[in-house]
Parts: sequence; C-alpha cells; structure tokens
Amino acid sequence: MAFQYTLAHSIETEGLGLHTAVNSRLRLVPAPPDTGIVFRRTDLDGFKVEAQVRNVARVSYATSLMKQGVLLSTTEHVLAALYACGVDNVFVEIDALELPILDGSAQPFVQMLERAGLRRQRRRRTYLRVVKPLEVSEGSRKIGIYPGENFHVRCYVDYAHPKVGQQEIEIDVNRATFSKELATARTFGFMSDFAGLRAMGLIRGGSLENAIVLSDNDILNGPVRFPDEFVRHKALDLIGDLALVGKPLRATVIAHKAGHALHTQLVTRLLADPSLWEETTVDHQPESVSSRTLVASRVPAAD
Repeated sequence: MAFQYTLAHSIETEGLGLHTAVNSRLRLVPAPPDTGIVFRRTDLDGFKVEAQVRNVARVSYATSLMKQGVLLSTTEHVLAALYACGVDNVFVEIDALELPILDGSAQPFVQMLERAGLRRQRRRRTYLRVVKPLEVSEGSRKIGIYPGENFHVRCYVDYAHPKVGQQEIEIDVNRATFSKELATARTFGFMSDFAGLRAMGLIRGGSLENAIVLSDNDILNGPVRFPDEFVRHKALDLIGDLALVGKPLRATVIAHKAGHALHTQLVTRLLADPSLWEETTVDHQPESVSSRTLVASRVPAAD
C-alpha cells in the first residue's frame, strides 16, 4: 500500500533569481496529507499559490505561476525535485517573486530533501493513470502522453550548435534515477541570445556559476557534467512542468523539441478530459529515503 509523504523537518536556502537577480529565501516546510505542493509568499502575509496548471501565468524561459495577481517565477526546478523524489505534501515558502536559481540545476533541492528527510503520512497516495493517448504539437515541436505502468519520460532536443546538436534521453523517473541521471543537469543559454533577453528584462541574475553558457562554437564554462547535459536538463524541466498535474503520474511522456509552453498545454488538455485518465492507488510502498537514492552520484565530465 502506497502512502503519501511530506518532509520530516523544515529546511531552507537562499540565492539570486535567474531573471530578476533578486535575493530570496526559500524554505521547505512539512504539510498535512492531501495538501499537495503549495507555495507561500511570506513577504505577502503567506499568500498561497498552489502548484496547479490552472495557476500557470507565463511559460517564456521559465514556468511562472500566478494567483490573484501574486506571481511566482522559475518554479520548475524545485517542482521537479519534489515530484521525482516523491514529496506529496509540502509548503514552499518564498519571500520574493522568483525562486533562487542556485547552481542552475535541481541538485541543491534534492540535497535539501536528503537533509530534511521524508516522513510517511497516514493517507494513501493517489496516482493519475493515463488510459488514452494525448498529443499536442506546434510546428516541429510535439509532446505526447500515453498509457504506462510507471512514470517514464523520453526527451529529444536538436540545437544547431557543435557542442549540442541532437540529444535524446529515456528514463523511468523515480528518486534514484532522477538524483543520479537528471538532477545535476544545469540550465543553459547562448551568448547570441544574451542581449535580446536582457532587453526583455530577463537573465539579470545569470552567470557562469548558474548556467552553461555557449558561444557560437564552444562552451564558455566547461566541462559539462554529462556529454548530453542539455537534453538531461530539458527532461528535468519537463518533469517540473508535469508536477502541475497535481498527482504522481503513471504514464509515458515523449517530448520532441518541446518547451514549457507545450508541456503546460499538455497538462491543461489532459486534466480537461477525464476520459483520458483515472485515479488509482498502487499496492506497494515507496522505497525508503536514503543518501544512496537522494544524493546524486559523481558524474564524469565530457571528453
């Protein structure tokens, strides 16, 4: 019998926002059963914004949530860590409009979960099991969700850059695989886009310490953590956006050159059609949380 989990203890961190460059303090706090993942703006009297697709505000270069005019930006990395590591119920307290980018990956959040520990709750976990396929496309970009017994992701990217090109990863997502294979993959950007993004008021907090930066022909701050770190980070972002389903998935998701906009479109259309899915419980208990499963192994640099 599978039960819900929350944190055993509260834990916090702080850092700059990638786009705003505003320093913020983030605190993960245990929450009661059936709470889900809920953000609380502590600078606004604890105003709550649920991590639900109905609250998606913007999906340009990050996934932002908004409720009654209260904004939360760059939520996908912490959502990916919480979702993949099996945290059902948690308050994510934040004292600014953007979450800290930290090193550009989800690994700092995974390490926070390891230090806090997880606590089983006396409420059964409910899964959303996909029973019919759904596909969303936009030009050459496409994403689909299909029936499956586990949470399985396949992600493909294609960038016209000599250090990236075509990359693909396929993975059963759980605590161990996410921690080892995806969590340490960092966000990335191209110098050719820098001026335009700055003109839009974005990436003010970006640096060589929190993102992989690519020039026209090379990586400015190598070595990369994986030879295919770029697609691994895209898969990480995908998992964070899929967390907006609000329940753990039992499905296969295939993303082809997709981004935040298509990810969230898929979630919206999926939840809008109850004939595509059913709620179910799984009669086994999640593996225990340990440093072996929650702390990513050392990964080789690219050749």
